[in-house]
Amino acid sequence: MRVMVGMGCDRGASLQTLQQALQQALELAGLAPESVTGLASIDKKNDETALLQLAAAHGWPLLFYPATELAAVEVPNPSAVVLKHMGTPAVAEAAAIKAAHGSLRDLLIEKHKYLGADGKNATVSIARMA
Repeated sequence: MRVMVGMGCDRGASLQTLQQALQQALELAGLAPESVTGLASIDKKNDETALLQLAAAHGWPLLFYPATELAAVEVPNPSAVVLKHMGTPAVAEAAAIKAAHGSLRDLLIEKHKYLGADGKNATVSIARMA
């Protein structure tokens, strides 16, 4: 199975935090890292060092979407807090679904939250490629 990973994180989250969050989400889905086709996030994260490093380390394409496009994607866990700060009610879930060219039913991991040792949060969602 081929999947796309949607990811959101606090500004300045470490590579270790993102790697750990992704590893946990893949384990929850019963997937190997080899099933990942690419990463996706909001365009406001296009300069997030750890996100760029994670994609580069695996040779994955990294797709970024504007808040308006992510806001148009139906998600199971919209957040008023994310909407206030990012202009869309979801980043990880919406980015995963959009990048996978799928819909709500293709979401394998909805919104896996992880607090890293650096005190930063990361959120991972995984969607099956349509």
